[in-house]
Amino acid sequence: MDQVPATANGRTFIVTNRSVLTIAVPMTLAYLTTPLLGIVDTAVVGQFGDAALLGGLAAGALVFDVVFTSFNFLRSGTTGLVAQALGRGDELEEQAVFWRAVLIAVVAGIVLAALAPLVAIAGQWFMDAEPRVSEAMAVYIRIRLLAAPFSLINYAILGYVLGRGEGGLGLMLQLVLNGINIALCILLGLELGWGVAGVAWATATGEFVAMLLGLAIVIRRFSAAPRLPRHRILDLSAFLRMMSLNRDIMIRSFSLLAAFALFTRQGAQFGTVTLAANAVLMNFFLIAGYFLDGFATAAEQLAGRAVGAHAAMQFRQAVRLTLFWGFGLAATATLVLLLGGTGLIALITTSQDVRAVADIYLPWAAFTALSGVLAFQMDGVFIGATWSRDMRNMMLLSFLIFSGALLVLAPAFGNHGLWAALHVFLLVRGFSLLAILRLRMRTAF
Repeated sequence: MDQVPATANGRTFIVTNRSVLTIAVPMTLAYLTTPLLGIVDTAVVGQFGDAALLGGLAAGALVFDVVFTSFNFLRSGTTGLVAQALGRGDELEEQAVFWRAVLIAVVAGIVLAALAPLVAIAGQWFMDAEPRVSEAMAVYIRIRLLAAPFSLINYAILGYVLGRGEGGLGLMLQLVLNGINIALCILLGLELGWGVAGVAWATATGEFVAMLLGLAIVIRRFSAAPRLPRHRILDLSAFLRMMSLNRDIMIRSFSLLAAFALFTRQGAQFGTVTLAANAVLMNFFLIAGYFLDGFATAAEQLAGRAVGAHAAMQFRQAVRLTLFWGFGLAATATLVLLLGGTGLIALITTSQDVRAVADIYLPWAAFTALSGVLAFQMDGVFIGATWSRDMRNMMLLSFLIFSGALLVLAPAFGNHGLWAALHVFLLVRGFSLLAILRLRMRTAF
């Protein structure tokens, strides 16, 4: 279908399958390096044959992930704002958005690094594990949080790069970060015998090197662009807009975490074997999510750029094409899991009891990709368009409906009801945002 190109300050763009895949494919590959890194970390510490070290690593990584979920907005919020500035052809605002995000990252990162001992103590209290597990967890958290400023600046760098639609550069930066991390993890953790501390130092070093490389690339680019007045970076109204956007994304992220925590907690009520089986199956959903995140990122950039350029046709095409590719990928993932899921379960766990229970509930897990694709894609569209209040409100509504479904379905149908409630959550998230989309488009264009 031919389109009328949108133009902003001499910049012309159209939304095509190629423009979607140019962002989605490299970022999908980039996102997939994250679970690979987790596997290497676990394998390295696992070589010591000490369950307490493995437990400490897992607990420390969980606490760290919960803390840093609060700052996901530095990536996604920056992507949306930079994409809109790109759509308007406003080079100075692209720079200003980046430096505002870096300022927030530096301040928040220093605070987190200073609070590392307290975060470690809080994590130990929350986990309430045996002393050796708690000790390993504290070591991991204290070292990882020293690199908090580097990690958060990397969020801002990736947000800027993706806001400009440069998926290849984003992939390169993630490969550098995780590649150094994996290499040093093996060297420090295994070869030098540092264990959990080696894994944590490897991560901190990878974050630092990736930050230096990313800043060098961005600053070199800015040096060839128009000079940015300092007062524009510190513009109060722009800062307030960014903080409002960031607050809404933070609430959305915590609501998502709360839903998954409730899912896990309810699964634990059905016994240890069912809890373990659900954990195995949730890995399938999370891996499918990494693939879908690539197309959600494409939706962020293309929708944001179209909003910035006031290009309604390009916006509709961005929504249409990212949804088309997302559903295609989700259907493929579902088919693969239905056909090969039993074999994958056998690879993940050697427990015959867990395998038997996981096989029963495999279809529920397989179809989460299809149930969740609209939620992933709509999140991308709304983040790119910076319609964060609607996204926040629909997430809170979805969480309430999920909680109600959990109370009704889990007692009545057991673990089948638990998985059904998860599907309700995913479907409500997607369709509620889709319902609002038409209303928002009328006011935006």
